[in-house]
Amino acid sequence: MDIEQKQSEIIDHFIKEASSASSNASTLASLITEATSHPSLFAFSEILSLPNVLQLEATENSAYLDMLRLFAHGTWSDYKSNASRLPQLVPDQILKLKQLTVLTMADTHKVLPYDQLMQELDVSNVRELEDFLINECMYAGIVRGKLDQLQRCFEVQFAAGRDLRPAQLGNMIHTLSNWLSTSENLLVTIQEKIKWADSMGEIDMKHRKDVEEKVEEVKKSLFKQADINFRGHEEICPESGGVMDYEEDRIRPKRRRHPIH
Repeated sequence: MDIEQKQSEIIDHFIKEASSASSNASTLASLITEATSHPSLFAFSEILSLPNVLQLEATENSAYLDMLRLFAHGTWSDYKSNASRLPQLVPDQILKLKQLTVLTMADTHKVLPYDQLMQELDVSNVRELEDFLINECMYAGIVRGKLDQLQRCFEVQFAAGRDLRPAQLGNMIHTLSNWLSTSENLLVTIQEKIKWADSMGEIDMKHRKDVEEKVEEVKKSLFKQADINFRGHEEICPESGGVMDYEEDRIRPKRRRHPIH
């Protein structure tokens, strides 16, 4: 099962659980903690958009809504900056938030220096960092890449996408619109090139046909001239046998007539 399908099934599960909890604030708070601790869940916007979850804003459990927003869009550094007004995270949540931090960094840069990663993840040495990237990120299927110990960096080849912030939606639409426009222009250019190639092909075929017709005309002309020359030669020498007879008669020894006594 690929990561997208697995994510979808897990999200559906939590949406059903949250919907059945109605407006029970404590139940929703527990559900948010469970969702943000799940080892295979990395997308939270659909849970975050549920009306009864958003209603936590005005309750004593509003911090859990802020925590869900953090896991949807934030990083480990964001948590440290706001830890005093957020629920304390359990170890599984800390791991999850650090994984999400790697995804955020990989989304903007394809080469991540070890020093920057260690600072953002609160990792003290390269060995610990590489173990985290291999065991908790690459084996989890959320990123793929190459660990470059010589250059002390992680080269990102693939990274799963995170939830879009509301402010990012406009930029995403603008980017997709530009891509669509560029694709349409490229398609028109390709179609024009195809028409040009077809036209040149037709011209080439016509030229080839004209050359072949001229060659045939030259052949016919040569054959006709050769036939005329041959017929003229026959008129000059109609029967070669006559010449041979004359030559044979000329060289044939004549009989000597004996005198009549």
